[in-house]
Amino acid sequence: MSDASASAVPATPATSGKAGVALSRVQRRAAEAVLGVLVGANADSALARLDCSGFDGATRAALTDLTYGTLRFLGETRGMVRLFVHQKPEPLIEALLWIAVYQLRHSKTASHVVVSQAVAAVAEVNRAAKGFANAVLRNYLRGPEEALTRACERDEALWNHPSWWISRLQQEQPEWWEAILRGGNGSGPLTLRVNRRRSTAETLCAALAAKKIDAEALSAHTVVLRRPRPVERLPGFRAGDFSVQDAGAQLAAPLLGAKSGMRVLDACAAPGGKAAHLLELADIDLLALDVDATRCQRIAENFARLGLRADVRTADAALPAAWWDGRPFDRILLDAPCTGSGVVRRHPDGKWLKRESDIAQLAAQQRRLLDALWPLVAPGGRLLYATCSVFRAENSQQVEAALARHADMRRIRINLPGDPASSGGQLLPGGNRKTHNHDGYFYALLEKAPS
Repeated sequence: MSDASASAVPATPATSGKAGVALSRVQRRAAEAVLGVLVGANADSALARLDCSGFDGATRAALTDLTYGTLRFLGETRGMVRLFVHQKPEPLIEALLWIAVYQLRHSKTASHVVVSQAVAAVAEVNRAAKGFANAVLRNYLRGPEEALTRACERDEALWNHPSWWISRLQQEQPEWWEAILRGGNGSGPLTLRVNRRRSTAETLCAALAAKKIDAEALSAHTVVLRRPRPVERLPGFRAGDFSVQDAGAQLAAPLLGAKSGMRVLDACAAPGGKAAHLLELADIDLLALDVDATRCQRIAENFARLGLRADVRTADAALPAAWWDGRPFDRILLDAPCTGSGVVRRHPDGKWLKRESDIAQLAAQQRRLLDALWPLVAPGGRLLYATCSVFRAENSQQVEAALARHADMRRIRINLPGDPASSGGQLLPGGNRKTHNHDGYFYALLEKAPS
């Protein structure tokens, strides 16, 4: 998501977008969405529950960007608001102040427009709080840099991550924790994976250039757009010429190394990007599983758009007795459920949704999946363990424990692109160079001893 949230809303005192929706209403809906995240909903779900009647496409996009932008910088925004609040207001009013301060700091919308519309939004919630909200925002505007400096005396505001997250990374990644946090606060580029069965990077770049869309080919099958755009409007999307997939995620299929004729399992396949990549690279017999039927439908839809075929089933990969036919797999991809701590530049709500206690619960689930799936690997076959996490309990520690439990398991050395990105299978999030501008992933390639 772009951080240009408020700039997507025309800077007029009364309205936003072609639909004539008041900016104050967009601010209120964004505040409601942020609160929804803080009580446990992901951002997309929180946005889907809102009353957005009368919103056109541009206004909905502005609402989404405003929500995601505030979540990206929630640590500093919340910290600055609290400098000027002596008695905690009701949650929706406080959230409206976060939205407004985010706009004042990170958007191009005129400050008087942001303030007047935010005060109007507060007045609709509680008319008696109108003066209070106006005072908080005016006080902030008298010294925004001083407010930021004071707020950043606390790590949560300085790094825009929960304090437990910061502490954990400081302990686990003493050399790279700052780079990881900075990378998580960025916004990822729109990266495309060319469907090699239908197109090439050169052909796709030419089609984009014909529409005056600036793009660059990073490899024979990876294209990056200079500016994000709605993917459905890009030439070739509906024809299945490409998929959206982060550069780090595009490493999974080549690392697994499935060859034509092999029997392959993608154990946690939704939404199907890595499974589709496997099918694009080789003529394999692929079984794609996911525990959720709705997500399985999405996998099937993605395959249909790309012109690919596989067996897609709703099943729990940790319970093979319910779905496995007894024939071993030459390759298994286990893209395990995890905290998502490596993809927060695209999903900033994840920083505030996750609790430290979630790590142990997810690690236990990852262990169950590894132990359930390892017997399904054919002798001499391989399993690629993957997460989009930067926490050791989900990554290196998980693999070390699995190696200790399974005498017939060995880890294969893999080469990953870029400086610290290749450290022990851990890709760090962020970066600006071609070799290192991706989300944070972990990969471990495990081979079963021949019988």
